[in-house]
Amino acid sequence: MSRTSPVDGLRFAFGTLTALPVNVTRWDRGAARSGMLCAPLAGLVVGLCAAALGGALVALGAGPLLAAVATAAVPAALTRGLHLDGLADTADGLGSAKPADQALRIMKQSDIGPFGVITLLFTLLAQVAVLAQLYEASWTRGALAAVVSAAAARLALTLAARTGVPPARPEGLGAAVAGTVSQGAALLVAVLVVAVAAIAAAPFGTYETVQYAAAVVLATGAAELLLRHCVRRFGGITGDVFGALAETAATTALLVLALG
Repeated sequence: MSRTSPVDGLRFAFGTLTALPVNVTRWDRGAARSGMLCAPLAGLVVGLCAAALGGALVALGAGPLLAAVATAAVPAALTRGLHLDGLADTADGLGSAKPADQALRIMKQSDIGPFGVITLLFTLLAQVAVLAQLYEASWTRGALAAVVSAAAARLALTLAARTGVPPARPEGLGAAVAGTVSQGAALLVAVLVVAVAAIAAAPFGTYETVQYAAAVVLATGAAELLLRHCVRRFGGITGDVFGALAETAATTALLVLALG
């Protein structure tokens, strides 16, 4: 098998984690490993697009609420709603209290149950509420929060793809990426994302520097708790669980940034 190039990893990351027009040329374990290591870069691009739209609306005179709604809509559009769909399906699977095989069948169904609807509603409300609060403070705070939360969301996927985390099914995205990233490499990527978030917030002051770093750490911590619960309940991870992890991390990061 030919050696995986960084370009293969970038194609895999952007082709599987975003709806951007990227042609995935390789779909093997090597490309999956590189792709999951590049996942935060995909999040960075998604976050920058979200921040650009929100900032543009503020510049044109729109209120913070409209800017927040637009900012929250961009990640949904750039993933074709897959992460939100994964969140809803995971909520239905967990909420069903059924054995693993039955819960996984529920998650594969095309409809969304009450647990999924409620989870989606409160998740999106929380995201919009925080973004509106931050945009009201300044457009730069809202924009930076959009970027950091999107990067933290994809960092959670890098960490979930580490060795030792099994897939729940023998097929699908979960099986393709499960266990592809070494724990050391995942930790290194996490440290880099935390450091970049802190540096980006440094112009706001010392408190914000610590706060943005903490937002990434706590976001991945919340995703890790959900990951462990899903592994216990389902026997491993699935594509839906990856979506749930991303939305959980993004929302947690925003909630941390709303404090203080």
